[in-house]
Amino acid sequence: MLTRRVFAACALCAAGGFMATGVDAQSAATAGLKRTLLKQTDGPTDNYVTVEMKVEIEPDAAIARHTHPGVESGYVIEGGTELSIDGVGTLSLKPGDGYQAPTGVPHSGKNGPAKTVIVATYVVEKGKPLASPA
Repeated sequence: MLTRRVFAACALCAAGGFMATGVDAQSAATAGLKRTLLKQTDGPTDNYVTVEMKVEIEPDAAIARHTHPGVESGYVIEGGTELSIDGVGTLSLKPGDGYQAPTGVPHSGKNGPAKTVIVATYVVEKGKPLASPA
């Protein structure tokens, strides 16, 4: 059942609904989540793209279980959140903490009582959605 809390397809990943080519940070707005595309470059190989995003997550937002077609790495700038990664467990992230979600591994999260800001880097296959529900 949906509540006031936001179920975002990729709040920590910050890119739910985006394609791994031609990422448009404004094209797939999700309530409770603001994504800002910082940089996108081709590579590290022909079939991949590297996407860097600033992710702002509203207090108490829930992050739906999802996967990526590549590696997601993030660094928490402010706030705090819990990230649950299959096979890893639940990480309680605070400013200064980093994380990595492996290719195709389902993960989800729950934001804390304050706004959280993360810088996330995705190295993902071109032409695939940056995030998919799991």
